[in-house]
Amino acid sequence: MSRIKELSAALANDKIFDVFITVVILVNSFLIGVQTTVYNHTVELIQHAILYIFTFEIVVRFIAAKDLKSFFTDGWNVFDLILVLIGWIPASLFDSASTLMALRVLRVFRILRLLRTAKEIKLIVSVLIKSMKSMVYNCMLFMIFVYLYAVAGVSMFRLPDPASLSGEKLQQYEMLMEKAPHSPANSPDPFGSIGEGIFTLFRALTGEDWTDLRYNLITASEMNVVHINPTVITCFFVSWFCIAAFLLLNLVTGAVINNYQVAIQEVEDRKHRKTKATGADGECGDSAPGDSDTPLEPGYALNAGRTE
Repeated sequence: MSRIKELSAALANDKIFDVFITVVILVNSFLIGVQTTVYNHTVELIQHAILYIFTFEIVVRFIAAKDLKSFFTDGWNVFDLILVLIGWIPASLFDSASTLMALRVLRVFRILRLLRTAKEIKLIVSVLIKSMKSMVYNCMLFMIFVYLYAVAGVSMFRLPDPASLSGEKLQQYEMLMEKAPHSPANSPDPFGSIGEGIFTLFRALTGEDWTDLRYNLITASEMNVVHINPTVITCFFVSWFCIAAFLLLNLVTGAVINNYQVAIQEVEDRKHRKTKATGADGECGDSAPGDSDTPLEPGYALNAGRTE
């Protein structure tokens, strides 16, 4: 059994085997995309063969692990095991073939394993993880501004409910919908509620028709459907776009860049410590009697290799 464990450990740590699995992952991900639109018996057979390869790999890594705990504490092992088990789920358990297909499409997430192969990708992932804490505070600040602007927008720009209108006011509302309908036409009032107001602000942040929102509200103001000065409408949207796009998003970008520099510095420090430790070990390993500055005694070099 120890021999099998040694062979499994050697295979699991082999670079060629790792490259082979990476290629199989890429082929598997490509064929999953093909199967979403085209069914081919040959592709199905290849996918079955790939499933056997992944099963063999997870068994090898299980045997190579020191113990059961060390295997399951590795998140990648759990991730791969779940995907392999999904691949072995029989189709007979599902009444709908589409349900089984949707479940098996999850196997495409195996491509995420490529994140741990390239050093640059590992660095980017570590930067994102480091940035999570600062991003939380940035998101809190962002949501505070979103909520404030959403409340202000609903208070100032909410259109009246047409069911509650009559006479001239109803005619003005209908004329507004003809002249400046919602964009798209099936969308509700952009500031009809707090939730819709928050979504409208996110929409404006992306640059999606935020000027149309302004023009529609100015038209509503001119037709006395809302009673807000056009200058206030313009200042609202311009100030929101400036704060959100140029300030808040740049804070997130700055946090990521700062953590990227920190991560690079940590990598350089680890390399420096490793190089320094390797140099120190080399000096200790090369030292021997006679390496010091003290001159050797006569005959030492000749008698050093002799035993009594």
